[in-house]
Amino acid sequence: MPYLVRGLLAQSGANAESLTPVRGLPLQQLVTLSQGAMPQSVVDELVRSANGGELPSDSEPTGWVERVTPGRFAGMTVIVTGAASGIDKATASRIAREGGRIIASDIAADKLDAFNAELPDADIITVPGDLTTQDAVDAVVAAAEGRINALANVAGINDDFSPAGETPDAVWDRVIAIDLTAPFKLMRAVLPVMEAAGRGAILNVSSEAGLRGNASGNAYTARKHGIIGVTTSAAFMYGSKGIRVNSVAPGGVATGIPFPKNVSEAGSARLAPFQQAIPSVATAEQLAASITFLLSNDAVNINGAIVASDGGWSVQ
Repeated sequence: MPYLVRGLLAQSGANAESLTPVRGLPLQQLVTLSQGAMPQSVVDELVRSANGGELPSDSEPTGWVERVTPGRFAGMTVIVTGAASGIDKATASRIAREGGRIIASDIAADKLDAFNAELPDADIITVPGDLTTQDAVDAVVAAAEGRINALANVAGINDDFSPAGETPDAVWDRVIAIDLTAPFKLMRAVLPVMEAAGRGAILNVSSEAGLRGNASGNAYTARKHGIIGVTTSAAFMYGSKGIRVNSVAPGGVATGIPFPKNVSEAGSARLAPFQQAIPSVATAEQLAASITFLLSNDAVNINGAIVASDGGWSVQ
């Protein structure tokens, strides 16, 4: 198979080094990661070429395999933002399959309905809406009907990779509104419910960009640093009240979510060498494993932690 992949790369003008971060991914995941550049037919043809012209039937998975823990979230109501796609959807799915009641929020109502349909036996309440508005925040909290055991603030967007000197107001305002202000407002809304219950868990997704300055553009980096500050402050303020607040900082993730249009050439050129040093790219399910651990009672003694789930990128 390696020589076949090298041949495919040669046809596209790329080289084997460009695939270094994704070597640990299932071949199928490249379809998602490529954002349409590598269709399913290409992967099928690679497999046929390596398998005597045949597509094998279902076989045992290799590498990391998600291991669902039955009942880990039984009796718990968990709010998950952005639940219609990406890491957000993988998180909501795992919690639901582990017995949790999900309040699933996303701006894309049709995708939320599709997610709900994928798990017909799960307890999922969908609440479409734009969480940059207070009405949407209020609707999510109301849907929980007074019981909120955990909150996963996962939803977010990227910026245009621009440095501070060229970041447009529109990019800054949108990224901060969606990625920092909205999760803060939702966290602020659920804390009184958790405080009254005497316990709760909040997980705010940060990023490698929240740990360094060379992983993304100015707006996204500021947002990710900001959510870490929100997390550690809340962990300090509410830890004595039985509420744990933690963050997961992902590195490269194969979600297939496209970057914004009009990416900054200057910013991209400056960031490229550091982004190419990503040691590995994770699947959405692998990130969900880190997130759900911190939300679960298995993380009972963890509060105020910023967990780098980045394949070791942060130690380079």
